[in-house]
Amino acid sequence: MTWPDDSATIGGVTRGRVFRRVLDREPPVAVRAEGSTIWDSAGRAYLDAAGGAIVVGIGHGRGSVARVMAEQAGRLAYAHGAAFTSEPLEAYAAELGPHLPMRDPAIYPVSGGSEAMETALKMARTYHIARGQLDRWVVIARWGSYHGNTLGALDLSGRKPLRRPYEGWLGRFRHVSAAYPYRAADPEARALGAADAAAAELDAVLERAEPDSVAAFVAEPIVGATLGAVEPPPGYWPAIADVCRRHGVLLVADEVMTGFGRTGHWFAMEQFGVQPDILVAAKGATSGYAPFGFAAASGDVFDTIQAGGAFTHGFTFSHSPVGAAVAREVLRILQDERLVEASAAKGSHLLGLLHDRLGDHPNVGDIRGRGLFAALELVADRTTRAPFPRSQRLAERVLAAARERGLLLYSGTGMADGVQGDAVLLGPPFVISREELEAVVDRLAQALQAAVAATVATAV
Repeated sequence: MTWPDDSATIGGVTRGRVFRRVLDREPPVAVRAEGSTIWDSAGRAYLDAAGGAIVVGIGHGRGSVARVMAEQAGRLAYAHGAAFTSEPLEAYAAELGPHLPMRDPAIYPVSGGSEAMETALKMARTYHIARGQLDRWVVIARWGSYHGNTLGALDLSGRKPLRRPYEGWLGRFRHVSAAYPYRAADPEARALGAADAAAAELDAVLERAEPDSVAAFVAEPIVGATLGAVEPPPGYWPAIADVCRRHGVLLVADEVMTGFGRTGHWFAMEQFGVQPDILVAAKGATSGYAPFGFAAASGDVFDTIQAGGAFTHGFTFSHSPVGAAVAREVLRILQDERLVEASAAKGSHLLGLLHDRLGDHPNVGDIRGRGLFAALELVADRTTRAPFPRSQRLAERVLAAARERGLLLYSGTGMADGVQGDAVLLGPPFVISREELEAVVDRLAQALQAAVAATVATAV
């Protein structure tokens, strides 16, 4: 790829030397968005069936959020969190608390999901130090997981391609099998399909560990892009919670992708009847309008840390008044417009459309999801569940074909063995209409057909 000159103009927009997230193509310039649609500088419209990166819940272009943001910035844009608190932050914590699936939670606000996960790790460590258990530092996560791109969060993450460039910096934490019924019979998938088997595996790992050395177990309630909206088998979370309690290990729920209504519940852990000790959230907290996330500690965890006298941690932009004001307005919209309930209802409709249109497609191995969080796992053979080779980049082809049709999707890879395997995820804004959902599925079906045909043609 060659970078444009400083003066280069593409689509009426001057392009600079931005270090982009994708280096193999020049993306279009987004200039406007409203509801479920984004427009680029050439005037082309894209139906945002991914909510960006499964972020946007309340819809694009909400004027009240922009007004709240501007008003708060005009009054107080920044005050260091070690010196001040602020009215929007205190009000947000009070209003959010009843929605969190934990007793008497206390939130530590940060700028996004990776920072929130790093905060949760330090909370878990500090909790055990405060209780005099100084050797508890090991954290266990699952293969087929994603918890962020900072080093601690990346070490938790069980996705090989993301880890590979940085392996020399990783290796402190440990992993158990994914809870992934669809791939449980595949020996290379590192997956289990039954709750009792998963609980027994975790119990055995904790038994083999140095006595009182494990601080926490971290997992997504429903796995996001790494496996593609994978829900654990029935009984999984109560069984896992029981194992953690028996061993004195904190349970950390990563709700960065599933929180704030994405699965048709305020938080996905609600549906499993389990209260985590620490919960991590971001993305939907501000619906993409401002960088914001948090780690929420249960009352017991917070009180123990507070009694210990110190929490050695902090970021320059944590406890942001503007971020909290935006999050509070997003929370109000979710409540007043009953958008969590809308996610549940529209999610059922979306899954029905997907099954009707693509349930018999020879390359759709599984259709799954909950709320407006759905995925198709794509396979070369439905009977054997054999994936397409990663070298054929099927997921990327589907996304490109969808963009050509004015549809934005999200992808996942590595479902079969950490490298091979493709999935397409859908996570549109909760304000999407039924007609738009029908358009999403229609364009997705066309894109899938075109991408599979191109993949097969290049493989011959």
